[in-house]
Amino acid sequence: IFLPLLKFQLPEVVDMHLPMEGVFHNCVIVSIKKSFPGHAQKIMNSLWGLGQMMFAKFIIVVDDDVEVENVSEVMWKVFNNVDPRRDTMIVEGPLEVLDHSAPRPLFGSKMGFDATRKWQSEGHPREWPKDIVMSPEMQNLVTEKWSKYGLD
Repeated sequence: IFLPLLKFQLPEVVDMHLPMEGVFHNCVIVSIKKSFPGHAQKIMNSLWGLGQMMFAKFIIVVDDDVEVENVSEVMWKVFNNVDPRRDTMIVEGPLEVLDHSAPRPLFGSKMGFDATRKWQSEGHPREWPKDIVMSPEMQNLVTEKWSKYGLD
């Protein structure tokens, strides 16, 4: 319901998810077609400036090839693509009335994560590694033997 309006304001946005784990508003996961250094930070600031999005405590920005509704995939990108000093942003702003973690009512800190692939122009000196993808044949073989491996 929010995605068409969000894309109207921010056409680089590909998809958005408000996961249940974030009570559908405390965490926003958004995928973008990244086109310049700092693009993820621009998206975070833009989202926090849009109406009800100002209440989001956590924003995670990923590349356009990430399935935002697959929280495990998103977390894999966060855990592997985020350097805490370079890729996080902490800001202060309005919070919703039910947020018991804030030190003051209705106001507190928020955190953004840039979990996109990094470019040299963003201060990453090395080539970014490609994702390892299994062939369909290998996926089928592993699936067939999954219980034999004791991984159920």
